[in-house]
Amino acid sequence: MELIEELSGVPGMLRPFKAYLREAGLGAGDQVAYYGCPGTCTPFIELLGFAVRDLPVEQVYVPYVDEAQARAIRPVEGVGMQASSDVVRVDPKVIVLMGGLAMPGVPVTKEAVQSVVGAHPGAKIVGICFMEMFKKGGWLDAFDFDLIIDATLKPVRIWR
Repeated sequence: MELIEELSGVPGMLRPFKAYLREAGLGAGDQVAYYGCPGTCTPFIELLGFAVRDLPVEQVYVPYVDEAQARAIRPVEGVGMQASSDVVRVDPKVIVLMGGLAMPGVPVTKEAVQSVVGAHPGAKIVGICFMEMFKKGGWLDAFDFDLIIDATLKPVRIWR
């Protein structure tokens, strides 16, 4: 993969993601499935979902790689996008792997993620991470990413 652009801030994550999904040729009802860690990845997934809320796609959150627990991501009036309590079937056209899955100590192996990705041949693979987590976890050669968005949190400033 080659670096094609360097952006900043939250729009720097969201705009390229939305542009990629627009260009992916998705049709009404095609599914975008986000795989990530409960709690830590979920807010970012809901933020990404909010950015693409006007696209005609179905959005699904899969905790870790447990597709039996997949939840619809839906708009909530006055709040934004939220993972619902509705369990849904997973049939993605686009798989979004969140970098939290590659972090040390997460109860998911790279091989388990590869197995789930392999169960959806033809799905495009997008990686969203912070601080080079896919590189640090050795995932760059393990997955055939179509797009990686790697954000940084440097510096984090604390004021009092």
